[in-house]
Parts: sequence; structure tokens; C-alpha cells
Amino acid sequence: MKVDDKDKFRLGIALSGGGAKGFAHLGVLQALNDNGLFPEVVSGTSAGAFAGVLYADGHSPQEILSFFKKKVFREFAEFAIPQGGFFKSTGFQSFLKKHLRAKTFEDLQIPLRVVATDIEYGKSMVFTSGPLIPAVVASCSVPIIFRPVEIDEHYYVDGGLFKNFPVSTIRRECVKIIGVNVSPIRVMEYKNSLKYVAERSFHYMSGSNTLLDRNLCDYLIESTDLSKYSMFDLEHVEEIYQSGYDLVVDMFKEKKESLEKDFANIVV
Repeated sequence: MKVDDKDKFRLGIALSGGGAKGFAHLGVLQALNDNGLFPEVVSGTSAGAFAGVLYADGHSPQEILSFFKKKVFREFAEFAIPQGGFFKSTGFQSFLKKHLRAKTFEDLQIPLRVVATDIEYGKSMVFTSGPLIPAVVASCSVPIIFRPVEIDEHYYVDGGLFKNFPVSTIRRECVKIIGVNVSPIRVMEYKNSLKYVAERSFHYMSGSNTLLDRNLCDYLIESTDLSKYSMFDLEHVEEIYQSGYDLVVDMFKEKKESLEKDFANIVV
């Protein structure tokens, strides 16, 4: 059944996975807000879910960025005897518990869709209700690196395995969608390290499933320049944030007429 535009969200935003490159999502959101655009629904995978849940909870992008200053990877991961993953995700859970006011999807100020992968049944799962933290942590649990998260007797890992760029999850609900893909595939010089091989392998796997969703965006924001930052780079969060902000500035310059037509309230 076709849904009338008046019953849809005017603007939705889809945020891709990408590890630390996801700090660019915060820059994008801040730039959109500065120009009068406020998404009414958010869909996120992995890093996109992490940024998205804090934004949907009512925190400003700049406030969220401040939560991460002077953080290092070990604060989010606890090494464990490998049983499904090298690290426990207790740090992620503690971080979210500290900063989230909402405990469930229903408590959020903005509707949120979180994508994770059912590792046992081999299918993508979109969480829209119930407890927030388990769903978001599951969406961020990169296979092998982090242990799967158990939710209702199912085991979930990073949503990027099947849907790293979750535009389709909200396409029917929105009049317009801005998609932010921080992990487009690009060439990167080979390094003889386990870290390099693991990151690149996951990058190719998750990047290969984004084509359909890229085509579903009304406005697509992406940049291969972000690829110079590693998955767990917490030393350059402000640079990555600024890169996201600048991408929106460029979009407004290039598509001013289209944006003004679609969003009469924007400030250009």
C-alpha cells in the first residue's frame, strides 16, 4: 500500500558503518543543523548507530564529540580469552550507559533504526523497539574483534556484514533521505600486518553491499578521503568531524537550488 507523503517523515538520514570514520557523521549532522535541516528519523549501522543513538537521544553533535575527547581504544574494549571475539564490548556498554538518557527506543526524542546481523541465521535485523544499548552494541560488534551480543536468544554482530549503509530501512517512511557513507571502497597501500588485513577484509565485505542503498538516497554524502583513518583511530576525532562538516558545506554549494526547492526553511 502506498503511503501518502503527508504521513511520511519529511527528512530522514542514513548513517553508514565505518569505525572511527563515523565521527564524520557528527560533523554532517552539525552542518545540517546549522543550515536549518533536522532529520526526523535516523537509521544507522555500526558507527552510524553509535552516533545516531546519541543524536536521537537529544545530544548535539558537538556535545557528542566532546564525549570522545582523549579517549583511546582500550577504554571501549576489554581483552578476553577468544570466545567468539578477542575483546568484550563492556566499554561500549559503559559509555552508552553513562551518556544515554533514554533506555529504550521508545524513549528517544527522534525515531531510530539500528541494523545488526544475526550471525547464526545469516540475516540482517533492524531494531526499532525495546532496550537500546544491546542493539547498538550488537550493531558495532565487528566479527572476530568483538564478541557477538545475545538478544532474545539470538547472537548478533556488526550490521555491516549485510547492510553497511541502511538507507532502505527508512526509504518508504521518508519523503527525502540524506545518506552519509563514510566507507566507500578505495585503494590503500598494502601493509604486512594482521590489523591491515582484518580491516581491509571487513571494509571490502561491507562496502560491497552498499550499491543499492547508495542509489536510494536523494542526497548522497561520501568521501574516499576518510579512508586514511583506521577503524579504531581515536586520535583524530576532531579532524574526522571537520571533514564531515566540510562535506555538507560542499553539498550546499553544489546543490543549492535543489536543496532550496526540497527544503524551504534552509539557510544557504
